[in-house]
Amino acid sequence: MHTATYRKRSSELERYFDRTAADAWSKLTSDAKVSGIRATVRAGRDRMRGILLGWLPEDLGGRRVLDAGCGTGMAAVELARRGADVVAIDLSETLVTLARERAPEDLSTGRIDFRVGDMLAAELGRFDHVLAMDSFIHYLPHDKVTMIGRLAEKAERSMVFTFAPRTPLLSAMHAVGTLFPRGDRAPAIEPIGEARLRRLIAAEPLLGNWRVADTRRVNSGFYTSQGMELARR
Repeated sequence: MHTATYRKRSSELERYFDRTAADAWSKLTSDAKVSGIRATVRAGRDRMRGILLGWLPEDLGGRRVLDAGCGTGMAAVELARRGADVVAIDLSETLVTLARERAPEDLSTGRIDFRVGDMLAAELGRFDHVLAMDSFIHYLPHDKVTMIGRLAEKAERSMVFTFAPRTPLLSAMHAVGTLFPRGDRAPAIEPIGEARLRRLIAAEPLLGNWRVADTRRVNSGFYTSQGMELARR
């Protein structure tokens, strides 16, 4: 994608996760002790990851799966354990390095291909399934849906992803966040209502052959996320 808003937000996310948030994200995605608030976020993320993985086949032998925005690689490891050949890609070199270090030795060679880069890159090729957990939540609605469409172009069977649903709590958190100096805050989450997202998906030419198969929401303290499954018609 070449929109200015996409490039700007991608650059902000890369800087944030490589510099400001690297240590916090490492602890959040491990068994390390964290604060009560972060514990609710960890629990919510674990539940949502389980939902996304639950929409994919238990046996992924012989299938190629893209973990788009892989972070520290937790989903990629589970996909590989199910037999998938996984390409796990993220903008953050810091997170991908951590993912490589944490991957079990029996899975890190051949089964998971960790990469640093743009999850929309054409050279990644085609996949049976695409998983994107919390990979779109910081992008504006028009960029979000185009990203979903571009990733769906790579998928033969299904795509599962999350978005930040528009709720009073998320809207309030978004408003409060804008009061802090830009250097002290994470790139903003851009909530979107489910009804609006469905309309945008229906209107996106790249998604003309896709349908919404399922959707589920997780509320866990300060973590609110909604998963969606798209399947080919």
